[in-house]
Amino acid sequence: MLHFSRWKIWAIVASCVLSILFVAPNFVDRATLAKLPGFMPHRQLTLGLDLQGGAHLLLEVDTQAMVKDRLDVLRDDVRRVLREDKIGYSGLGLQGTTVQVRITDLSKLDDAEKKLRGLVQTLSDTVFTGNRVVDVEVARAEDGLFRLTLTPVGLEFRSRKVVEQSMEVVRRRVDQLGTTEPVIARQGANRLLVQVPGLQDIDRLKDLLRQTARLTFHMVVGVGQQAIEGSRPADTEVLMTRDDPPTPVLVEKRAMLTGEELVDAQASFSSQSSEPIVSFRFNTSGAQKFAQISQQNVGRPFAIVLDKDVISYPVIREPILGGSGQISGNFTVQGANDLALLLRAGALPADLTIVEERTVGPGLGADSIAAGKVAAGVGTVLVVLYMIANYGLFGLFADVAVVLNIVMLMAVLSLLQATLTLPGIAGIVLTIGMAVDANVLIYERIREEQKLGRSAISAIDAGFSRALGTIVDSNLTTLIAAVVMFFLGSGPIKGFSVTLGVGILTTLFTAVTVTRLMVALWVRKVRPTRVPI
Repeated sequence: MLHFSRWKIWAIVASCVLSILFVAPNFVDRATLAKLPGFMPHRQLTLGLDLQGGAHLLLEVDTQAMVKDRLDVLRDDVRRVLREDKIGYSGLGLQGTTVQVRITDLSKLDDAEKKLRGLVQTLSDTVFTGNRVVDVEVARAEDGLFRLTLTPVGLEFRSRKVVEQSMEVVRRRVDQLGTTEPVIARQGANRLLVQVPGLQDIDRLKDLLRQTARLTFHMVVGVGQQAIEGSRPADTEVLMTRDDPPTPVLVEKRAMLTGEELVDAQASFSSQSSEPIVSFRFNTSGAQKFAQISQQNVGRPFAIVLDKDVISYPVIREPILGGSGQISGNFTVQGANDLALLLRAGALPADLTIVEERTVGPGLGADSIAAGKVAAGVGTVLVVLYMIANYGLFGLFADVAVVLNIVMLMAVLSLLQATLTLPGIAGIVLTIGMAVDANVLIYERIREEQKLGRSAISAIDAGFSRALGTIVDSNLTTLIAAVVMFFLGSGPIKGFSVTLGVGILTTLFTAVTVTRLMVALWVRKVRPTRVPI
């Protein structure tokens, strides 16, 4: 156990040196870090919300709007299929979660039922189980009345999907703010928790998350007084611009194109007016539709609409064949950047309501860091003094291993870009105490072997070899607990489990390998007849 080949010695030394290099960026500011050569480590520990401050939001997804949209679509589909087959009907309307319609031509009841049952969608619950969910039930009465009712399982399925899609869109929007390690998690049936460490401008975050960002393109029928005077066609609606004062714009309800087919959006400046604009680009399918629309409507204005607000309504001067365009609308630089961010991230499938908001100031995080430093410092000093007092030189070996253990732990967390929270600091302090447990087991075993009459070298060798099984077993059980906490816990529990789990692995390495190397080098040099322990 005390023999080390030369390559093993160099491997242990190299791992310690690399750990120091990887942990070093945490002790310099970002300006200094940026000046370092590219081959040097640059990763720093990411501080959590409780350490560096930031924004905390609890959002509620409006799933009822999804139900209303689904009913509206179903009603329009009923009207469409009955008109296509020229089946007479009356009383088409909504009642709760039901669309009902009465067929007036009783000779076509069977045809109507066939058409209406064709509107039933079968949804796939999961890819792996393949469970099928029917979202609409069709009931037929004797007097020609049909009721199409949204099923509870279908509503639950669609609500779950809306929340999942909302969470993904929120994640994309927050990621593009340039923050590190945001926490975006689902809470309950229809709520999302958003924590963004380091972000102090919570108003901008709220503005970005509250906007649905549904981008649509509509043909314009009239502008200004022309839009509000006289009778309007049934398939049109009046929308307002974001100007001050706003201008009414009469547009066709049917969207010619939607933002779902955008592949990119970037803020830039107009080459003519130098004003901020947003340049966008469609995918292949969207580019073909955009080209066809522009070819058929040369000379007509079309409205670019964001969340029912008209951003601009330019006139199509010539066919737009490149699949790209620009949005201008008296933007500020930040407004253009935010609109481009929203378009890149995609539209929310439902509105979000802010249920709870908190801004954690950096001062609170500084106090937490200071308290954590004091706790870690006091714990380290007490452990060092105890080990030296109880085991002398061997206690000093254990103390060096503890310091290297902390360095390796911080290096691994930096390399993984883990988020350090206040519970994570607690895990590091606990690791300091646990780090000497293995050395205590080894040293006490060496004492016992020496009392039994073994020689110094034999006692040391037996102490390391016979204590190894106990060390592995005790640390393995703690590691299992850390893994369970990581997968079943959330938030602070995960932060604690990560530092605890990594700390256990680094403890095993330093206690069993680094301490043994120092003892082996001491034995090789001194050739003791008795262990000073």
